[in-house]
Amino acid sequence: MGDVANSSIEFHPKPQQQREAPHAGGFGCTLAELRSLMELRGAEALQKVQEAYGDVGGLCRRLKTSPTEGLADNANDLEKRRQIYGQNFIPPKQPKTFLQLVWEALQDVTLIILEVAAIVSLGLSFYAPPGEESEDLLPADGVLIQGNDLKIDESSLTGESDHVRKSTDKDPMLLSGTHVMEGSGRMVVTAVGVNSQTGIIFTLLGAGGEEEEKKDKKGKAALTVQQDGAMESSQTKAKKQDGAVAMEMQPLKSAEGGEMEEREKKKANVPKKEKSVLQGKLTKLAVQIGKAGLVMSAITVIILVLYFVIETFVIDGRVWLAECTPVYVQYFVKFFIIGVTVLVVAVPEGLPLAVTISLAYSVKKMMRDNNLVRHLDACETMGNATAICSDKTGTLTTNRMTVVQSYLGDTHYKEVPAPSALTPKILDLLVHAISINSAYTTKILPPEKEGALPRQVGNKTECALLGFVLDLKQDFQPVREQIPEDKLYKVYTFNSVRKSMSTVIRTPDGGFRLFSKGASEILLKKCTNILNSNGELRSFRPRDRDDMVKKIIEPMACDGLRTICIAYRDFTAAQEPDWDNENEVVGDLTCIAVVGIEDPVRPEVPEAIRKCQRAGITVRMVTGDNINTARAIAAKCGIIQPGEDFLCLEGKEFNRRIRNEKGEIEQERLDKVWPKLRVLARSSPTDKHTLVKGIIDSHTGEQRQVVAVTGDGTNDGPALKKADVGFAMGIAGTDVAKEASDIILTDDNFTSIVKAVMWGRNVYDSISKFLQFQLTVNVVAVIVAFTGACITQDSPLKAVQMLWVNLIMDTFASLALATEPPTESLLLRKPYGRDKPLISRTMMKNILGHAVYQLTIIFTLLFVGELFFDIDSGRNAPLHSPPSEHYTIIFNTFVMMQLFNEINARKIHGERNVFHGIFSNPIFCTIVLGTFAIQIVIVQFGGKPFSCSPLSTEQWLWCLFVGVGELVWGQVIATIPTSQLKCLKEAGHGPGKDEMTDEELAEGEEEIDHAERELRRGQILWFRGLNRIQTQIRVVKAFRSSLYEGLEKPESKTSIHNFMATPEFLINDYTHNIPLIDDTDVDENEERLRAPPPPSPNQNNNAIDSGVYLTTHGTKSATSSLFSSRPGSPLHSVETSL
Repeated sequence: MGDVANSSIEFHPKPQQQREAPHAGGFGCTLAELRSLMELRGAEALQKVQEAYGDVGGLCRRLKTSPTEGLADNANDLEKRRQIYGQNFIPPKQPKTFLQLVWEALQDVTLIILEVAAIVSLGLSFYAPPGEESEDLLPADGVLIQGNDLKIDESSLTGESDHVRKSTDKDPMLLSGTHVMEGSGRMVVTAVGVNSQTGIIFTLLGAGGEEEEKKDKKGKAALTVQQDGAMESSQTKAKKQDGAVAMEMQPLKSAEGGEMEEREKKKANVPKKEKSVLQGKLTKLAVQIGKAGLVMSAITVIILVLYFVIETFVIDGRVWLAECTPVYVQYFVKFFIIGVTVLVVAVPEGLPLAVTISLAYSVKKMMRDNNLVRHLDACETMGNATAICSDKTGTLTTNRMTVVQSYLGDTHYKEVPAPSALTPKILDLLVHAISINSAYTTKILPPEKEGALPRQVGNKTECALLGFVLDLKQDFQPVREQIPEDKLYKVYTFNSVRKSMSTVIRTPDGGFRLFSKGASEILLKKCTNILNSNGELRSFRPRDRDDMVKKIIEPMACDGLRTICIAYRDFTAAQEPDWDNENEVVGDLTCIAVVGIEDPVRPEVPEAIRKCQRAGITVRMVTGDNINTARAIAAKCGIIQPGEDFLCLEGKEFNRRIRNEKGEIEQERLDKVWPKLRVLARSSPTDKHTLVKGIIDSHTGEQRQVVAVTGDGTNDGPALKKADVGFAMGIAGTDVAKEASDIILTDDNFTSIVKAVMWGRNVYDSISKFLQFQLTVNVVAVIVAFTGACITQDSPLKAVQMLWVNLIMDTFASLALATEPPTESLLLRKPYGRDKPLISRTMMKNILGHAVYQLTIIFTLLFVGELFFDIDSGRNAPLHSPPSEHYTIIFNTFVMMQLFNEINARKIHGERNVFHGIFSNPIFCTIVLGTFAIQIVIVQFGGKPFSCSPLSTEQWLWCLFVGVGELVWGQVIATIPTSQLKCLKEAGHGPGKDEMTDEELAEGEEEIDHAERELRRGQILWFRGLNRIQTQIRVVKAFRSSLYEGLEKPESKTSIHNFMATPEFLINDYTHNIPLIDDTDVDENEERLRAPPPPSPNQNNNAIDSGVYLTTHGTKSATSSLFSSRPGSPLHSVETSL
């Protein structure tokens, strides 16, 4: 069996890696060995295959398979292999059953209170008194046996945008989930299902239930991903920072020992319940209201019982007679029912319903706005977003390479020129050069749907050129039909060395014409002529070339364009050259045109980003593209503005700034970078995860940042999972990205994210509107029931009437107010933030103000209403007396006031026009009118069941008049400035840090450092302070000391945020052995401390090179994960917490 010392699969805490049986089931390779093999890349993988098996043939012999015929059709053998190596199937995440969902819903605090009340009421009721894709997808991991010009698109797994050439002698490793773009080949399968690289990531993100069960049995407590640092040059590493993803499983270690293990076991038994910010605030508010209601109902019952007992047995002096017991019990039951009624009215049972309705309605409507919501709470969280980290390609841009500028006939066109502006000769040459000198498989097809863009098939650069032909009102297809592919005389295909493509055709006179296209800096050097405005040849000297570079090509490059030169050359029949001598053939060219190609910004994106910025949301671009292109696109989008203080960094520079001398990330360093960072270019998915985690964990602002992230690749999974809201691309996104996301953008468009922000804020506002309405009803109903019961020994609002009021203010109101459509005005305010109370001071003013009006009216009607209307009083009525007009008027007036106050409740920020947009919500209008109609039926025909007596038209008009008075009173309240009412308090704050439970702190613990989680309560601040002091002491020493060589590098530095430290970002001291200091701390003193650094490759504002170099160290052995004793020693096998 081959040596597996370099395997990244380790089982801690044993010092030696566990090995499976040397010949599992008679095969020469174990599962762990094959898994570790597939984690290697390039030369390292090839070396491993040669060391362990001799060659790929040796691997096939070990696996008892034929490199040409594959496996024999032997059922027993196949079953044996399935048992040893697993099936090529990733088990989906187990969905919750209907009963589990019901049980979770019943855990709501409000519902528990109501369940108890329902059981009590039920018990009392028994008391009876006397009476599609074009490329091939690899289904499994494997090693290439034989290949023909095989190119693989690994972007979905590694983030590498360029196609990777695979060959048996350089890089034979093929991964599942990647696409075969060119060529063909044969491979031996080495890993399937959950053991493949895609399967490992799926398992990491929570899919693959079977694997998780196995891990639980083995006692694996944490999953971490390790960066496998292969020996590469700095330039290569800048392109492939992500390296190879490997998995490492290790149990969490704790100083508390057994106690910690017990806590972990307890946590494992408690089902993880996701609770959003809004749910947390609502739960806390519901508990507070419930407690107040319970106290009020208990006091009501006690006062009623005491009042009855004292009046009956003390004042009247009656004796408790056995035959009177049923009557007394009826009184006590009545008092108890009034108490339960007060409790039910006080408890806001409509809250869970309002939240559910609002979210469900929003989710349905968001689908029309191209947002497929996978997790309900993500919709509401998005309303609080303060930062968006967006991809560039396909999200901010169209993902369609397009010619946007051109140089034709001595003229620089900033837009596509009109065909009439070009001479026929230039136009004809250009159309033929592009149509013929492109792969015939590259084409532009009609759009699939009406209104969509034409489909681009094949090479993106060639599609851009063919699109240019169509934009010039020409067609490439007739040219290709005239000169089919089999009539092409000679083709020099494009490759990275020649950076050009050339095609030779025969001309009718027997001669030859060569068309060539390629990178302008390469091809212009081979041009000796250029076509002028008349289509005639003009001499093109080196001086002319330099002039063109300065005036045409450099301005195009500054705009972020890729420049392509298109040229041709004619040969007579007598001049036929040696076609194998490419340098001689592709020379002495005539330049037809130079075009500037880019992936253009979506036209709607700049406005969408302006809306985000106006709404207090910072947009950052995180892309794998180069810094110049990224900066140009960011400027066009409006992410960066001229004169602003911002940072544009490459991934390498970003890592240098945030890591200490041991390669560990420090939150303090990160806090100095991310607030100004707007563009992160040449970044790996690891960088994206680092940035997202750093922003979320930061405590620099007044409140925690809420971060949304977009991603499309498999390797974006961890960042999507870590973000508060993860957006996956519906078109370009992989299954792993979608699985890790909260919302899927079905159109891959940034504007859909802005719509998600609007809907999220609308959900929050809808809940606040509902709360404002419901709490007003709650306050009034409880006080009326309590006061009325205490004074008159009966509630003015009967139990059935209270239930109708409850139905109005809960079910109907939640439907009416929770379905308000969002408006653009939602984007004119800053995010509320996690600590913002649900009930603002303005809302509290409205609640108390309207409660005062309603209580004044109710008590006036209760005590002097019979005089005003000249009717019999309903107070102190006997036990079974018929319904009175007096109490019916009170009930009817109360309901009318609620109906009109429901219109007031549509505005929560003190707006005066409460009718604005009312007809845009037909549900609201229907419910208000429907409730009014039902109220008429209840009052006029409800009779004894509803304790109602029919009212006259005059009485109805008075009730309506008082109800309309609510609208007038609302205007009076709006006039009172909230700032003057200092006595008002806010309500519905989120849970404070001290109130957070262990379960909430441990939520998402797989993504948080163990050390960070352990020190979360208070200690973390102490360690931060200690770190800061240590750094400052070393800085002071560095400045004071005149002998730099005498300075010692600190042995260690406690880092709470020691996550994602990878071997590729180790820092060697430059010139002197001085402890590394943040360049943002001592910019002005740096020149004195260090020798002048070489110019930084990243010449953007604020990106200052501190003269510290990065060195790459390869992880050669799993046993080398120890620190060397000498200063500046490499750090090996450092983990990344997920």
